[in-house]
Amino acid sequence: MTVLDTYREVWLVDFEFGARPGERPTPLCLVAHELHTSRTIRLWQDEFGPEPPYGLGADSLVVAYYSTAELGCHLVLGWLLPSNVLDLYTEFRRHTNGLVQPSSSLLGAMAYFGLDAIDITEKDEMRRLALRGGLYTATERVALLDYCESDVVALARLLPAMAPTLDLPRALLRGRYMASVAHMEHQGTPIDQQALEALQGHWDAIKLGLVERLDHADIFEGMTFKMSRFAAFLTEQGIPWPLTDTGRLELKDDTLKDMARVYPVITPIRDLRHCLGQLRLTDLAVGADDRNRCLLSPFRSRTGRNQPSNSKFIFGMASWLRSLIKPEPGMALAYIDWSQQEFGIAAALSGDDAMKAACETGDPYIGFAIQAGAAPKGATDKTHARAREQYKQCALAVLYGMGPASLAIRVEQSPAHARELLDIHRRTFPSYWRWSDAAVDVGMLTGHLGTTFGWRVQVGAIVNPRSMRNFPVQANGAEMLRLACIIATERGVGICAPVHDAVLVEAPIDRIDHTVAVMQQAMAESSGVVLGGFELRTDVDVVRYPERYSDKRGHQMWATVWDILAEQGVGPGVTKRGHQRPPVQSFVSSIGSTP
Repeated sequence: MTVLDTYREVWLVDFEFGARPGERPTPLCLVAHELHTSRTIRLWQDEFGPEPPYGLGADSLVVAYYSTAELGCHLVLGWLLPSNVLDLYTEFRRHTNGLVQPSSSLLGAMAYFGLDAIDITEKDEMRRLALRGGLYTATERVALLDYCESDVVALARLLPAMAPTLDLPRALLRGRYMASVAHMEHQGTPIDQQALEALQGHWDAIKLGLVERLDHADIFEGMTFKMSRFAAFLTEQGIPWPLTDTGRLELKDDTLKDMARVYPVITPIRDLRHCLGQLRLTDLAVGADDRNRCLLSPFRSRTGRNQPSNSKFIFGMASWLRSLIKPEPGMALAYIDWSQQEFGIAAALSGDDAMKAACETGDPYIGFAIQAGAAPKGATDKTHARAREQYKQCALAVLYGMGPASLAIRVEQSPAHARELLDIHRRTFPSYWRWSDAAVDVGMLTGHLGTTFGWRVQVGAIVNPRSMRNFPVQANGAEMLRLACIIATERGVGICAPVHDAVLVEAPIDRIDHTVAVMQQAMAESSGVVLGGFELRTDVDVVRYPERYSDKRGHQMWATVWDILAEQGVGPGVTKRGHQRPPVQSFVSSIGSTP
């Protein structure tokens, strides 16, 4: 008997739907096939009823590929969501994570397992037909239903091929997260559409105005960044700058951001260069209801984190553009994030008591400085800001695998001083370093690394010790966020978007405090589950209508942009206006975890 045999019904399900940027899907047709009885159901949109034609209870299993599409159609139709979802996309990503592989599409998975599938040209043609929308002829309906059924047939062939690789029942937890993602993609993030249209309509004027206001160092020629002028500016300012392997100035945005942290004179140059690079502001996916929706792309990164399109997702764009986020009348938003999540994860998973003690002070970076003797007991970020910043940068450098040269730039000190900081970290947190070294050893010996709930990465032929050290922290952070989103959405919290180690939630103004409390409790519980009882603190920023969201890193740029527009008589404007399942904690307890 296989695990699938324990379910009374096993349904393979696929929808075809239309979906314009920023909009919820429009379901066109559905095909579902039950494995045990070989029964197949084909429905066109005018045949959809008040509930799905397949079971949703604990004794049924729904199998899909990239199930947020199917579950999103459920939400649009007002259908409850299944109790049990097996998503072969998430399991294919897990099985091949870290390896060179075909695309993660259904066709890619079929090719990986040596299975024939529908021709890609035909598939693209059918996708275009589904996206076209409008009225469909009888012939087109049959064609779309046949295409939909071909994906179900592919699922029926892929499932047994993948069966030996499936991580059941933990795969059902990942399926449960896909249901949470469907809720988030359904909700979306409220956007000030009038402000967005003003930015789009005056984008060229804005860029010219920004050059005039911010290019005090005369780096740009028109809107073109001039490398020679930048090099001369660095020489004049005496700023040492990282170089590429070919000896040219390194101009990646992460490098500019790091250098701006050390040398504030770089900040306006970085902001300006980043802003002028925002050439696709029209790509931001906003629907007719003024909500940003796009694929959140769960499990796309090696660590299992979401990886939505930077140009389509409001939180993927420059931080100043996040001020386009604005609650609707009568509503409020709250941005809730874990405090120093990565430091806390490293402390808990390594079992390093000194790191835990630093976390329990409420500020692990000043705690680290005190433990290292660089600040006295009772020191705070206000009394010893410089010491805190140096030890913060050291702690982050360790977690991200940076060496002395990179840390020296961050702390504006010599490489020798940076090397001493790293040595202090080793002496202060010896248990952490034994655990981190062991992660590299495990990866080298076994060829893979895993997380609390079984997400894993294949080390592959190219071994990168820094990535192996970083993986347990980042990947377990992703597990933590997924579990928090599952708990919260199943408790009725409206999550607009997940953002790395944070979430944006929405509620009526008179309910926002309650919603925040429920979300914070979910985040505390999830951190405790992933970290063996070690719960992490969270911070909250609440925005009530008519206020707008603001990221402090982009506040000045937002103000500058609207100063430019004000000169043209333009103002920022205002906006227009599941199925019952057992608590996730009992589910987690029932499936257990992996070390």
